[in-house]
Amino acid sequence: MFGLEALDLARMQFAFTISFHILFPAITIGLASYLAVLEGLWLKTHNDTYRDLYHFWSKIFAVNFGMGVVSGLVMAYQFGTNWSRFSDFAGSVTGPLLTYEVLTAFFLEAGFLGVMLFGWNKVGRKLHFFATVMVAIGTLISTFWILASNSWMQTPQGYEIVNGQVIPVDWLAVIFNPSFPYRLLHMSTAAFVATAFFVGSSAAWHLLRGKDNPAIRTMLSMAMWMALIVAPIQAVIGDFHGLNTLEHQPAKIAAIEGHWENVGDEPTPLILFGWPDMKAEKTKFAVEIPYLGSLILTHSLDKQVPALKEFPPEDRPNSTIVFWSFRIMVGLGFLMIFTGLWSLWLRKSDKLYTSRPFLYLALWMGPSGLIAILAGWFTTEIGRQPWVVYGLMRTADASSNHSFMQMSITLVLFVVVYFALFGTGLGYMMRLVRKGPKIDEGKETNHGGPGQKRTPARPLSAADDDHADADHTVTKEI
Repeated sequence: MFGLEALDLARMQFAFTISFHILFPAITIGLASYLAVLEGLWLKTHNDTYRDLYHFWSKIFAVNFGMGVVSGLVMAYQFGTNWSRFSDFAGSVTGPLLTYEVLTAFFLEAGFLGVMLFGWNKVGRKLHFFATVMVAIGTLISTFWILASNSWMQTPQGYEIVNGQVIPVDWLAVIFNPSFPYRLLHMSTAAFVATAFFVGSSAAWHLLRGKDNPAIRTMLSMAMWMALIVAPIQAVIGDFHGLNTLEHQPAKIAAIEGHWENVGDEPTPLILFGWPDMKAEKTKFAVEIPYLGSLILTHSLDKQVPALKEFPPEDRPNSTIVFWSFRIMVGLGFLMIFTGLWSLWLRKSDKLYTSRPFLYLALWMGPSGLIAILAGWFTTEIGRQPWVVYGLMRTADASSNHSFMQMSITLVLFVVVYFALFGTGLGYMMRLVRKGPKIDEGKETNHGGPGQKRTPARPLSAADDDHADADHTVTKEI
């Protein structure tokens, strides 16, 4: 049907589920660190605005964290159901790496998450802050192991192939493979930037509707400082990542650039826009800037970039897709940098919270970080094709032996269930965002001690009506 095979549907299913999943960990990583900063600032300054923001964003974090766990479990099962040959071939590498993620990161997050979400007024301030920091560190450790596994699939190192299976011989080489440091920094920074624009968009929404208070202003201010500082850093990291990709995956770079062939010794131009045609082996309607491709990709004016025709047709990634997914990511990156610079100019003129054109831009930039992450992920994964483990195993050899009908039914079920389940979760999360932070939310009324809530002398003496109602409300919302 439509020229598709069972393999194509298996790829579509994995792409669909990972596209949903990657959004939740990205926000989880950013929000966890944001919450740690908010609580740290509250402890240091005793400014209740930070405490109110902490309680507001912790509810959103809890919903997002739950959806991330569920979507991740479903995705992981597909390695066994849809990609069993890949698991048999490379499971001795990817299996332990994912196990390390569970043992070091997931257990750490799970151990302190309850204290973080429900321990306010029940444990000491320093212990609660410690729990928040541990959850934030856990999200980063999780990123470490997931990116180590995926980066090994991009640039495999530290292995031998025995009886048709990958055997790890040097775990340090496996983990710290050539692309891993760049991909780890690039993804982690992307999560922080995406969260900053999510927070900033939320603040802009409230300011445009006349809800102006210190908490809303603090949200926008912190988000724009993050955009101003981190978005340009992300561009620099992306440049180094591109140089690494050129060294280890030149076909991916050629596809990203829509660059088909070199002419003599001429430097490579940069194709700004065009339509790469895989059958015609040319980029139609190309708008080129001479020399700029060589300058950006090799940091010289005379070196050439490898061209797609230098690789066999069966080894070429789909340039039509990655050409445009990469440009979407880069275009949004430039918009993020522009937004940060505009916020600085408005901050100096004391118009950051009142300029409606800027607030509308900040509002519409809310999903920009997540869209850029998806576009970057498509570029990375589709650009790796036709390999599932680069240079070692082709995607066509990695899938399970399922029929077209089986894959069709499961794909439809995934689409229906995901939109129903996660659509509901996202809708609830956005309702929480629209409510905005409450002033004096989570305010402490006692500090523990005999007869108090944290260390009661009698079981029922700790549960005064106000706190019982507050805890019940928070529990319902989470």
